Formats: sequence, C-alpha cells, structure tokens
Amino acid sequence: MELWQAIIIAIVEGLTEFLPVSSTGHMVITSALLKLNKDEFTKLFEVCIQLGAILAVVVLYWKKFLVFDKNRVNFYIKLVVAVLPALIVGYLFADKIDALLESPLVVGITLLVGGVILLFVDNWFTSPATKKIEKDEDISLFKALRIGFWQCVAMIPGVSRSAATIIGGMQQKLTRNVAAEFSFFLAVPTMAAATGYKLLKGRELLMSNTDNLKILLIGNVVAFVVAMIAIKFFITALQKYGFRVWGYYRIVVGIAILVAIGLGYKLSV
Repeated sequence: MELWQAIIIAIVEGLTEFLPVSSTGHMVITSALLKLNKDEFTKLFEVCIQLGAILAVVVLYWKKFLVFDKNRVNFYIKLVVAVLPALIVGYLFADKIDALLESPLVVGITLLVGGVILLFVDNWFTSPATKKIEKDEDISLFKALRIGFWQCVAMIPGVSRSAATIIGGMQQKLTRNVAAEFSFFLAVPTMAAATGYKLLKGRELLMSNTDNLKILLIGNVVAFVVAMIAIKFFITALQKYGFRVWGYYRIVVGIAILVAIGLGYKLSV
C-alpha cells in the first residue's frame, strides 16, 4: 500500500464511518478500484484506520467520556452492555466475517437492500402517541442490549453499523437524534475492541516495517479530521432530511456495483 492510497482509504473511512452508508462497504469497493493487493497489512489497515474515527467521537463528545460522575458510570455500563453481542458474535464468526469483507457482490446487494429500507425508516417511527426517549440518560440497560444486537447485523459488509444501531435505537423509542448520538458513542468501544484485537495480532507486521507504521499513523490522522467534519454534517443533515436521502444514495451505489459486476468488471483483488 502506497501512502496516497492510504490517504484515500482514510478519507473514505472518515466520511462514511458515521453515515448510514457502510464505511466497510465503501472501503471494500475503494480498495478494489485502487487495485490494492489484499495483503496482511492492507487488511490490518482497513480495520485499524477506525481508530482515528473513534478519537473524533471522543473529542467531539469529550464531556460524555472524560467528565467522571455518577451519570458517567451508568453511561459506561450501558456501552459495555450494548457492545457485548458484537464482541461475542465477532469472536465466534471472525473468519466468516473476514471472508465477506472481500466480496463486492455482498456489498452491492446489502447497499441496495439497505437503501430501500432507509426510504421507509422515517415513516416507521413517527407515531405521535409514542413517548420518545430524548436523553441518553433515560436509555435502560435492556434497551442498550437490544441496540447491541442490532449492531451485530452490521458485521455483514454494506449493512452499515451506523444505520443498524440508529434504526435499533429508534425501534427502542429513542428520538432520531438521540439514536444517532448513542450510535456514535457505541462505536467507540466496538471499534476500539476490533482495532485493539487487530493490532495485537498484527503487531509484528507493524514493528518490523516502519513504513507500514508511518502509513497507519498518517491514515488515522486523516480519518480523525475527516470524521470530525462528517459527524457534525450528519447530525445537521439528519435533522433536516431524515434517512431518505441516504436511502437513495445507497440504492444508486448498490445498483452501480451490481451492474459493474454483471458487465464483467473486476471489483475484487
């Protein structure tokens, strides 16, 4: 992987990690378009680049993570409970998940199907008679756990962790904005665990090649800056447009991928 390729992947990660469009799916397609060799470092990079996005959430919501009081203890307990399903499923099916990460066909299908679903999400959760949860402090442990199970669906590339957890949050009676913010918060332990596990497995690969380490560090800085901008943009866009615009985007990209595959274009490496 060249540095310029790493920067492009990092920009894609930062832009898409917190949008309901699947950062993993976009990185799979971007890697294919860049004709990246799927060696061990590339696979490690595409997971560990999430560290920059994690730090963007912590910086933007630093009071949630770094100001310690009784409410923060409850906040951390909810995140731990919510992340457990993904940790268990990810550990049990790690090899199958890694195999799916190399399939543009899976990405195209899930982007398309997920896009159709997003066209209707806003209408599904607009019942005025239902009392909505307007603060994350009011999310119960049981609701947090249920949202955590929704997150497991996003292990299929193209589904989108953000979309799955936000929809899961809205299904648990959270307002759209609270569901989006809780999705951001839940990303921190989820991606920290995935990144930490990948770094632990690939530590020798990084330590034996300083160029790889430099590329990973620069990539994370780029992902951090871009993710900061993307998070602020997404909250504003979600308030103004809802999910429909992201549904149309996913449908267009999904169809384009499937058509390209059908015409014989090689989107895997």
